Amino acid sequence: MKRVEENAYREYVVARMETMRRTAYLLCRDWHTADDLVSITIGKLYRHWARVGGTPGIDAYVRKALLRTWLDEKRRPWRREQATEELPELPTAAEFAVVSRAQLLDLLDGLPPRRRAAVVLRLYCDLSVEETAEILGCSVGTVKSQTARGLDTLRANAAQAD
Repeated sequence: MKRVEENAYREYVVARMETMRRTAYLLCRDWHTADDLVSITIGKLYRHWARVGGTPGIDAYVRKALLRTWLDEKRRPWRREQATEELPELPTAAEFAVVSRAQLLDLLDGLPPRRRAAVVLRLYCDLSVEETAEILGCSVGTVKSQTARGLDTLRANAAQAD
């Protein structure tokens, strides 16, 4: 990679790092795994920077790479959740705001990967149905139905939690 391209790559990654990290966290709900996903994604971006670096769709490319990296990681056997013998401590009243956010993350965690991806891309990343369909590699109708079903599931599970 040429020095000019490498500088443009560095500037892009520095500018988008926190957004990528937050998006990865919403997908996997673990900061360490989110950091791993971002690292893998920026490695992929580095390899293809000469081809995609100057294009206007670079953010979409990075989101798609991040999503696919997460889906690949979900398939790995060592990433599955493991049962523990000890229950975590209950939150105090002072942590109530965090608990509400944690409950939302738990609800997101209960969605299947493709539905979660559709909900996160549509509602958190504020992408259009068409952009989401392109990233997920499916039809517009599939995105609409996955998003609607995901939201219905979130609402139903939230009502049960109360």
